[in-house]
Amino acid sequence: MRVAVLSDVHGNAFALEAVLEDIRAASPDLIFNLGDQIEGSADPARAAALQAEPGAIEVRGNNEEKLWPGGRRAKISKEIGAWLATQMDDATLARLAALPLTAHALDGRLFACHGTPTSAWDMLLWHWEDEPERGPGAGYYRARDPRELRAIIEPLNAEVVLCGHTHRPGATRVGDTLVVNTGSVSDQVDGDPRARWTLLEERGGHWAADFRAVEFDVEAAVRWSQANSPFGEFEAMLLRSGEMVGRGG
Repeated sequence: MRVAVLSDVHGNAFALEAVLEDIRAASPDLIFNLGDQIEGSADPARAAALQAEPGAIEVRGNNEEKLWPGGRRAKISKEIGAWLATQMDDATLARLAALPLTAHALDGRLFACHGTPTSAWDMLLWHWEDEPERGPGAGYYRARDPRELRAIIEPLNAEVVLCGHTHRPGATRVGDTLVVNTGSVSDQVDGDPRARWTLLEERGGHWAADFRAVEFDVEAAVRWSQANSPFGEFEAMLLRSGEMVGRGG
């Protein structure tokens, strides 16, 4: 059994195209999309259409919840939301807003969420610690207390628990459950701009995660954003540096 897992496309059709090509070459049996599909400015309408094609099992991210009435708080988030509304039709926005918080596959053997099983905003494997002395958005990840993690994971009774949201690939085991935080397709945090996705494989009753990094045309994505959106300079900084500093709440 081979399962492709992607998350956090953030409206970057250029990174997504490269990831989907890599996924097709892997010939997975299932595809999961863990949310935050369109919140970005590198051709989000095309990114939305591309994500609708593979027939993935989908959950909503925190940015899909921003599509709910009153879901946007910060000024930059409201500006992005207003622009996104000019880029795609109401039906697409409504479909994304209505995605479920969690999903299962293989008779519950696989469990998927964006953040945690109870919140698209919280982080499962790590907490974010702000470091304001380093500037806006600066900080680092701190591992969740393993006792807290066990209390979340054990009741799910899954062989694999999938999450995204942190833009940081990684995995651990809680008892016999493999917990996988897939990397993000766009907006990296580790200084490596390449697009990320994860291939899960079951062999002999055991699951393993292969974290993939894929080159994409960063400059083409930047040019599209600069030519077609008011967020081109921010997108350029984000994609070229591979260091996400946040889009606002």
